[in-house]
Amino acid sequence: MTDRSRLALLLAPALAILAGLFLTGLGLTFLRSLHYAPALGETAPNLSAYSAILTSPGFLKSLALSLWIATASTLLAAALALSAALLLRQSFPGRALIAFLVQLNLTIPHIVGAVGLLYLISQSGALARLAFAAGLISGPQDFPALTHDPYALGIILLYVWKETPFITLILLANLQTLGEDHEATARTLGATRWQAFRHVLLPMLMPALAAASALVFAFAFGAYEVPLVLGAHAPKALPILAWQAWTDTDLATRPEAMAMAVIIALIGLATLLLYARLLGVRDAR
Repeated sequence: MTDRSRLALLLAPALAILAGLFLTGLGLTFLRSLHYAPALGETAPNLSAYSAILTSPGFLKSLALSLWIATASTLLAAALALSAALLLRQSFPGRALIAFLVQLNLTIPHIVGAVGLLYLISQSGALARLAFAAGLISGPQDFPALTHDPYALGIILLYVWKETPFITLILLANLQTLGEDHEATARTLGATRWQAFRHVLLPMLMPALAAASALVFAFAFGAYEVPLVLGAHAPKALPILAWQAWTDTDLATRPEAMAMAVIIALIGLATLLLYARLLGVRDAR
């Protein structure tokens, strides 16, 4: 028995429980999105909920906003994490302190960070008050709208702040495994530092970077607590739209909420499957 087979057997019970809970919940959500609920007398599945949300301008704007938030947050966090990992790989005075500061916010919940950011950079926050006291602005309205803005700048900033350390730790672990022999060999063959990074180190880091980025994208796309605190009133992020449809007093909107939840889950799953496919193509080469 290979090590991979042995590991699969050890993980099988936990994976079976997690997959069972997830697939059961997703399956029930999908059935409800089709207006199939025998307990409520609905036994004729149909796609009216999907038709209703897909033809709604509000849904499409929310979908676009959530994709923008997830994409921008992931790209910025990945770029910063790669730079931080390469820096922390080196030995220099103060490295331990910087490594500690990079990891510090991993223990802070997203909602706590969102509230703190709201008090810091909103138009009535601490920075706006300091700018007013210093005579830089004449009132809160002159301070840049970094929260509750249509471009979701505050949301993206919070996700970058939270997810950069997560990706950094994954890259650092990968760098420790790889060592420096490959780069040293490339340098002895005449490659510059940039060429050794671009053609040797970066391709070896890409699987770990892609895996971490896929997880960050799926999380940022499907999470609702940060957009709830920092997001604009319109358009709303897609998870907020789904939650509002679910909590609406009009129970007729429940299938639409379920349909939005299914779409969110499918997009997140598609991201992870795309990563797995790209990794499989890379391994085949």
